[in-house]
Amino acid sequence: MNPVNRNRSTCTFIIGIAFLFLAPICTKLLAQQPDQTFKLNTYIGIVHPIVSYSEGNFSTNFKNSYIVGMPTGINVLKSGHLGFSLEMVPYIKVENGISKMSNFLFHPGVLFPLSKEFTFIARAAFETSGRYGFTPVLSKIITRGRTGRLFLAIPVPVRFGNEHGASVSAAFQFGYIF
Repeated sequence: MNPVNRNRSTCTFIIGIAFLFLAPICTKLLAQQPDQTFKLNTYIGIVHPIVSYSEGNFSTNFKNSYIVGMPTGINVLKSGHLGFSLEMVPYIKVENGISKMSNFLFHPGVLFPLSKEFTFIARAAFETSGRYGFTPVLSKIITRGRTGRLFLAIPVPVRFGNEHGASVSAAFQFGYIF
């Protein structure tokens, strides 16, 4: 099997397993119960990877190329104490004056509101590049408007697989919740 088909098969398998594990959680979150209330919101944003550490080396965005992601997501909150989030992020890479979509991230997770302004999000991560892992995220609402809220977030992606060493990164994300 050639490497491209093997990577696609691996990604398809991992996403399938993720759905199997997440289906019971989603069912419980979305189940209609008389004493439970649910809140649905959507969001869009921009994420800028800043620095990454892997195999004893640091690398930074902006040095030899520029990578930016455009996350979109749906959050289902249960009574303000727990929620489910599904985020999808296409990444664009600009290098030597040429831009292209370099990766797509499927990013389901669980929301843990810490206060009215802060939320911790624990996300699983599955990338079309063949990498997988998890991403803890700390998010803060910075302004509230009549139609939505502006937020800042610090994601810390941890990735494995695709014949590369483990990596940990830091990024800066901002977005708008509808």
